[in-house]
Amino acid sequence: MHWFDLVVRRLSDTFRLIRVDLLGHGSTEGPAADAPVQARAIEAVLTELDVRGATAVGHSFGADVAVELAEKSDRIDRLVILTQAPDYSDSNLPRGNVVMTVPGVRTVLHRGAHALGFAINAVANAARPDRASRTLATRALLDFRALRVAMFRVVLIERRDRMAARPLDAQVRDAGKATLVILGERDHFYGARSAARYESAGAQVEIFADCGHSPLMEQPERTARAIREFTERSV
Repeated sequence: MHWFDLVVRRLSDTFRLIRVDLLGHGSTEGPAADAPVQARAIEAVLTELDVRGATAVGHSFGADVAVELAEKSDRIDRLVILTQAPDYSDSNLPRGNVVMTVPGVRTVLHRGAHALGFAINAVANAARPDRASRTLATRALLDFRALRVAMFRVVLIERRDRMAARPLDAQVRDAGKATLVILGERDHFYGARSAARYESAGAQVEIFADCGHSPLMEQPERTARAIREFTERSV
């Protein structure tokens, strides 16, 4: 949830904002699960809170969940995708990450990375020139620590296969709802290469220059403004 902290401060004067940690993430219990299951869980939250006419905003893997919601739920009227390509066909994911999908091995590596990661981060932060970079690095490390280890298989294998069979741009097209896609030109995972695919699916696309994979923290003012303007324009 904390990835959205800086944007929430800039939107809470106008909108009712609901944040959740997905299954297998952060403070939420439950099994690791891919986007269709996650979306059903979020749908249950929206039903419990009697939310309608909502804008679903998803970042990275959370974008998959937001797209599923937009396609399947009549409680969602608008969709915002943050720095997520339609599939892995043009991605630049870290080499060797498949080792995190191997049972036993991934558990040992995940636990060992906790202590080592904080030690490395402390040293690296001393060399980082700006506060934003230090905050982003620390948040990524905390997120890694709070992630259920089984999510690595979900994201690296199950998600890959699901998106290959039916990529996010196809889902956006079929959902037929107002959609904003924000891509970071310097996103080390995806870049802005998928802009044309999303535009062909009917989405509005904004490319943030000098922004990586996390516009929520790298450019929160611009991100909040884009979400606000899109939502108000699409009412």
